[in-house]
Amino acid sequence: MNWLPIALLAVPLAGSAVLLAPLPADAPARGRLLRLHGLAVSGITFLLAVVLAAGFDHADPARVQFTTDLAWIPGLDLRFHLGVDGISLPLVVLTTLLTFLCFVYLCWGRSDGPGQLLRPRPGGNRPRALVFTLLVLEVGMIGAFLALDLLLFFVFFEIVLIPMYFVIAVWGGRARRAAATKFILYTLLGSVALLVGLLLVWAQTGTLDMVALAGAQGTGMPRAVQIIAFLAIGIGLAVKTPMWPLHTWLPDAHTEAPTVGSVLLAGVLLKMGTYGFARIAIPILPDGAAAVAPWLGALAVVGIVYGSLACLAQRDLKRMIAYSSIGHMGFVLLGFATLTPVGVNAALFGNIAHGLITGLLFFVAGAVKERYGTADMPTLGGGMLVRLPHLGSVLTFACVASLGLPGLAGFWGEMLALLGAFEPAPGLSRPLFLTFMAVGGLGTVLTAAYFLVMLSRVTHGRPTETVHAPLLAGVKAGVGPGDTAAEAVTGPGDAVPEGAGRVSADAVDTGTASVRTGGGAGPGGGGAGPGSRGGLRDVRAYEVAAWAPLVGLILLFGLWPKALLLITDPVVRTFVGAP
Repeated sequence: MNWLPIALLAVPLAGSAVLLAPLPADAPARGRLLRLHGLAVSGITFLLAVVLAAGFDHADPARVQFTTDLAWIPGLDLRFHLGVDGISLPLVVLTTLLTFLCFVYLCWGRSDGPGQLLRPRPGGNRPRALVFTLLVLEVGMIGAFLALDLLLFFVFFEIVLIPMYFVIAVWGGRARRAAATKFILYTLLGSVALLVGLLLVWAQTGTLDMVALAGAQGTGMPRAVQIIAFLAIGIGLAVKTPMWPLHTWLPDAHTEAPTVGSVLLAGVLLKMGTYGFARIAIPILPDGAAAVAPWLGALAVVGIVYGSLACLAQRDLKRMIAYSSIGHMGFVLLGFATLTPVGVNAALFGNIAHGLITGLLFFVAGAVKERYGTADMPTLGGGMLVRLPHLGSVLTFACVASLGLPGLAGFWGEMLALLGAFEPAPGLSRPLFLTFMAVGGLGTVLTAAYFLVMLSRVTHGRPTETVHAPLLAGVKAGVGPGDTAAEAVTGPGDAVPEGAGRVSADAVDTGTASVRTGGGAGPGGGGAGPGSRGGLRDVRAYEVAAWAPLVGLILLFGLWPKALLLITDPVVRTFVGAP
């Protein structure tokens, strides 16, 4: 038995269990303790993952290492089997890194700063419950990537659903409960299909050991059974990925989730679905994969184009990023559909790149929403690079990384997926996959289009001074479209300050408004302290601490993709039977 996989699960589990004990009655002391506890537990877990990566035998990444194999339920021959190889190791490190950075974002800095959900406040913000929920979520995410038993994988796969439901439903936006309910219903229904497929594999082979099943490569299972099992498992994984047309829970969940919830949902939870294709569906059911691959590729490219077109139609920044994930996951699924080393490596690389880039995008989108009071792009106006130059620059960097600019991590996954479609595995129709490649290429153009349109709306143009109006109170008092922002505060008929802007109908519908007063917010504008332009503070120290590692890794994997491909390629070649 190796202690590292056990420790990776035990530390966040013990950290969450400690929070069940009574805390100091003094609110400030309790807040400080929660911040220190969250940072310490997630930091220790991340350090353990770094030790795991450092001790990993990179000369033999196809071999499962750091294994723990204990009897779990002897009567059913179920085993607590954990380990890592070149496919799971990067995802374990990514999971612990993003969780730690979320706690850095939550815990570091002033307690009243943007994103500080851990501050106690009247009405209850449940800071202890948030730390507890995130730590339990981390246990499930890490466990899913460490599990080498099919049923154990399913258990961890399900564990993450409940804490993520509460992250959205308790700490999310105004429509959080509906979004959380949609999330849990979709994923639970997908889990039913996944469980049926896993049990079918167990009934046919008599084992749940992923390593043994992958080594057998479908031996003992008829082709028809493999196809049925692949369809069942694939549907369950496709919901989590998500794949078009099983994606409709995702935009609402991302839009309503708090910043840290969106980061972990996009950066890790979606990867659990795509990881299942690489770990379970393709190596264990090769005949089923070959039969379903053309359909998987077709749905993937539809998702690429659909996600891109949907992004062009969005007004909300977070919702646009959510739809972009559907397109990017389409490239990952297209890579899997080729069943070639190039394509599957592209999918695994795209997994990590998407986790880093989209995690950064949601961090920045959350920061924008917390400063402006809205994520509605027309309401944000333009000129962010002038008003908040550092925040605007990070947003620009994350967008050009996501659109696939060469030299950044987003480029390699998409390019290699298209290259894999150019020469699919033997037995797959090359003309069909060439069509997929052409449609996917169109998707890259559309991806660049929607990101550049968004940047032109938000970061460029003439900056405008912004006044936030509490419209919800105004609407309740009878203030409607066309009334001035000041009337929303002072009431109709009262003296209105000169230059107050008009409230748009869209702003009344959303309940927030940014009223343009026409004043430029240049460097000499009325600031609110150091690092602020026009009353808005630029990037803070704890945001730099949370975002800088992601920026560095996006650059590293963009300039040196071999660092990741050397780990995944030997495993992929073993799984697809390539020399």
